[in-house]
Amino acid sequence: MLRLENVSKSFGKAGVFDASLRLEPGEIVAVLGASGSGKTTLLNLVAGLTEPDAGRIFLGPDDVTHQPPEKRGLAYVFQDHALWPHLSALDHLLLVMKKPDREAAHQLLERVGLKGLDARKPHQLSGGQKQRVALARALAARPRLLLLDEPYSALDPVLREELRLEVASLLRAEHVSALHVTHDPDEALAVADRVAVMDGGRIVQVDTPTQVYTRPQTLSAARAFGRLNLLPVQVRQGQAQLNDQAWPVEGLQNGTGLLAFRYEDLQPGPQGLLARVLAVYGGRGERLSRVDLGVGEAVVKLHAEPEEQVRLAPAGKLRVFEADG
Repeated sequence: MLRLENVSKSFGKAGVFDASLRLEPGEIVAVLGASGSGKTTLLNLVAGLTEPDAGRIFLGPDDVTHQPPEKRGLAYVFQDHALWPHLSALDHLLLVMKKPDREAAHQLLERVGLKGLDARKPHQLSGGQKQRVALARALAARPRLLLLDEPYSALDPVLREELRLEVASLLRAEHVSALHVTHDPDEALAVADRVAVMDGGRIVQVDTPTQVYTRPQTLSAARAFGRLNLLPVQVRQGQAQLNDQAWPVEGLQNGTGLLAFRYEDLQPGPQGLLARVLAVYGGRGERLSRVDLGVGEAVVKLHAEPEEQVRLAPAGKLRVFEADG
């Protein structure tokens, strides 16, 4: 469906550098990264709004590297909706249809949850309803590929979570391929078949959300999903030294590095590292504790009380990255 081959676009030190990526028919790929990581530039290169300095872009068998946006058959859903104030919800769809079909437009509005709101103009709609119109308009154009640029970031958290799941379900039902830019790791986990993590304009890892979360290949990929503890450690022959403990690790085998682990990666165990609970946090059905491990502090998923002492051991092999990251 989409193939990027060593695509670069430089704006000085910012931009996109040597990016390669494939997106299969019907697949949703999330491009995840912090502000300034190159996500939107990558999307604009695919859309044809920006021309690359190097590399090639293919849609299906077609090389579209230098093709103008209107020739690519794509649809773009922006963060700010980009709706026309004088048009109704229905008119937005009819305007982009190759053959305007009022019945098909009504059905599409109903599928995105806008039944009975066909005649409303943007100022008569809520933020979530505007974003649904923008999505319906994009789908009405029957695009080869749907591009979404932080489409839910302006919505409140409850509506954001609800809408992103509805949209992902709809895209899969319609078998629409999508490239979805987000800075929100929860969103990437919820909607994507695969995640492309960007840092400093480069794609540092592409894999399933679960694989990137549990087995990040770089420190920046690990940080992209949050819920991360980092402790400086000495590693000898694949063993991280923590007080009287030696934990087997992946990654760095010898030298000084950063032990990286998620909140759920340490579990109580009689032979574990002695830790003291400093504070307890609750929310979203889980209980988290900030603990002093003797070699540094960490947040772990643990049922305990402040000042309680527990022993914690890794549930599996943890990863150590080089200290210079």
